This record gives sequence, C-alpha cells and structure tokens, in this order.
Amino acid sequence: MKKELVLTVVADDRPGLVGDISKVVADHKANWIDSSLSRLGGQFAGIVRVHVETERAEDLSTALTKLDSIGLTIGIHELDTGEAPAGAFALLHILGQDQPGMISRVSSVLADLHVSIETLESLVEPGSMSGDLMFRANARIVIPPHMSPADVSEALEAIATDLMIDVELTDAAIAED
Repeated sequence: MKKELVLTVVADDRPGLVGDISKVVADHKANWIDSSLSRLGGQFAGIVRVHVETERAEDLSTALTKLDSIGLTIGIHELDTGEAPAGAFALLHILGQDQPGMISRVSSVLADLHVSIETLESLVEPGSMSGDLMFRANARIVIPPHMSPADVSEALEAIATDLMIDVELTDAAIAED
C-alpha cells in the first residue's frame, strides 16, 4: 500500500537543491509525482507530491528532515485523499496598479461564492509605460456546479473598480485549446 505525501520546501536559493531532495526521494524508492518549485526573493520555495510505500514513509520522512543540516527546511504532510471540488475550471487574470490587499479582496469574493482556487501565481513588476508597479495574478479556479462563470465575473467586477483592476475570466477548456 502507498501513502501520498506533500512536501513543503524552503531554502536559501542555490544550485543543487532539487537534486538534494530528489535523491532522498529516489533512495527511498518513492515516486516524485508532481511539484511546483520556484525562486522567490532569493528563496527557493515549493511543494512536491510523492508516493511512497507505507512501510518506507517514516524512513523517508526522517531522511528528508535531515536535509535541514544543509539548509533545506521541509514540511511533510500526509495527503488527505478527500474529493476534489466539483465544478467547471476557469482561468482568472487580474491586472492593476499594485496595492496592499488585492489578493485578500479577490479571494474573499471567491470564497463567498464557494469558488476554489486550484493554482495562483502572482507578480509585481514595473509597468511598460509609466514605470508604476503593476500587480498581475493568474489563477485556475473551480466554479461550483450551481454557479455560472458570469456569476463569478459579476461578483469580481463589483470590486474591480474599487481596486482599480482589470479582471478577465475565461473557460479553462477554451483557453487550453
């Protein structure tokens, strides 16, 4: 029988970090399933999902924890195999002048609608014309079956003017074609 583990990883960025983690995973006959890893402000951070035989899980966890000695902080979480949220996938794009609270306001609207955020990537960068800092976010969301994408768009548009953001919502199936 196999366990699924989710590893959270943080370290000062340097070459070889993925190799350090993946070697421990492979040495314990675990399978690296998927991951999202990136450099953020000089830090290496990410999430990795692995499958491991139940009888090897404790040894794998112990070995991963020992990577702390080389500067890797790894959190180990047993994956809850609960059902994924049902509904239609959509892509949400947000663009506006950077200001505090943007993600909080948008995510609050989504939570009130029972919309689940599957992935979220954001970036602050200088605008092309003005040089003002621009906030960009891209999310893959799951809209519950009882709701339409138009309902979600309408709710987000209600806060867009206040936040001075452009909001675009597209069907994920159409966007991926």
